[in-house]
Amino acid sequence: MFSKNKKTQQTNHHQPRAVPSIISADLKIIGDLSSSGEIQVDGEVSGDIRSKVLLVGEGASIKGEIRAETVRVHGHVNGQIKATFVNLAKTAHVVGDILHENLSIQEGAFLEGHITHMSDQQAREAAADAGRTDNNKPAEDRVNLVVKPNTPAPATQSAAPAAKQQAQPAQAKPAAAPAKAASGS
Repeated sequence: MFSKNKKTQQTNHHQPRAVPSIISADLKIIGDLSSSGEIQVDGEVSGDIRSKVLLVGEGASIKGEIRAETVRVHGHVNGQIKATFVNLAKTAHVVGDILHENLSIQEGAFLEGHITHMSDQQAREAAADAGRTDNNKPAEDRVNLVVKPNTPAPATQSAAPAAKQQAQPAQAKPAAAPAKAASGS
């Protein structure tokens, strides 16, 4: 009776946890990477990456499509990122579209591309079908921005018109050069 419970408990504790696969700073890979676990890239990858978790180190450079559940970018990415959770650190430099469910961008991060929010179902499908290309186009192509002016509002302006002005969608203006993305504090 007691030995059966001990045996059950022992088998539950012996499930090995996979360590992350690391692409070191002195390694350059030309080709696609696929992992059911975590990949940490500190070197160069020219190819598509599919994984559950991807960490792009500060000195890393990736040229290709990324599909993962979680992506944390500290280095350079040139290509589309499709993930449930995307985090761009202040040292991130991304040129490409980001399809996400949850996105965080630290002040100082560089982003040139479209940002598209995926529904919960689309995000689950993207994470589950990391090895399959998706021909479905996103339903929306919009960026929600909150811009804080550098100068204080005139004293004659009341709070109600300011709130109404912030609630209106911002008009996109063509830019001569890529801008830095910043999260307002």
